[in-house]
Amino acid sequence: MNEVINWKGYLAMFDGQALMIQSPFMLDDSIAFGADSDYTTMAIAGISLMETRGINFTTVRSLPLVDPQAVKSATGVAVLYGDDSDEEDCEWNLLVGEEATLVFTNDLERNLGFHGPSDLEVLDPTFAGDIAEAWSLELKASHVSQGAYVSEAAYLEGASARLNFMAQSHTTGLVWPPRQLDADGKRIPEPSESLTASATVESWTKLSAAGAPSEFALRAPVLGGIQTVFVRFDQGPCGVFLVADDEQYEPKIGDKVTFAVRQIYAQEGLIRYGMKAIPVRD
Repeated sequence: MNEVINWKGYLAMFDGQALMIQSPFMLDDSIAFGADSDYTTMAIAGISLMETRGINFTTVRSLPLVDPQAVKSATGVAVLYGDDSDEEDCEWNLLVGEEATLVFTNDLERNLGFHGPSDLEVLDPTFAGDIAEAWSLELKASHVSQGAYVSEAAYLEGASARLNFMAQSHTTGLVWPPRQLDADGKRIPEPSESLTASATVESWTKLSAAGAPSEFALRAPVLGGIQTVFVRFDQGPCGVFLVADDEQYEPKIGDKVTFAVRQIYAQEGLIRYGMKAIPVRD
């Protein structure tokens, strides 16, 4: 059996250079995504894990179940579909399983010997159905959030800096998230330094379902509220992050956390992806 690696809230196994990554949850005897994961978030996690093994690539072939803009913003890897992949020198393939499973391979002729773990966490069917319905309603074009509106163009413009923790160098230190002007109204240079994805919890809060921002109004009652942490990065800047919905984690001051790309909310029929906090476990 392949060694199972816990990575960004997923389970991963290597077979030579090939990688299989899957959800840690089961539903009705099938592997299933958690509350805020999908093929896109899993693909981003898989690419980052491969980079830690020294496996780097700039393009990957895939079925259109992965959001190419989110993957490109988070990893720099271009996802090619169909005929587009025939026009590129693309060595790597991203195979999408019928269940919540992905395989990265650079040899489609090879017989991959993956045997995934059997002791997966079982999702409550009622919860899984309710959260799926909430996402479905949120993705409808007719659904309009009463919260802050962020256009698709504005979201995409800042996505790479947010997802890669790119900070701006300023006389007062590193600035993140990026902004145009400092407190004195002077323009700050473009982001140039990457923060280490490690931070310490300085405060936390849990918003009740009734008190959650309207962007989360459909899912907050299912989740039992929305949990956030205020953290300080090892390099100084601070930030507020949602805790990943599929993490069973009650934060405490002083906890170490890292981050993973997850679904944040939907607007204009599109999923908005962002970083969520996950605990660093021994």
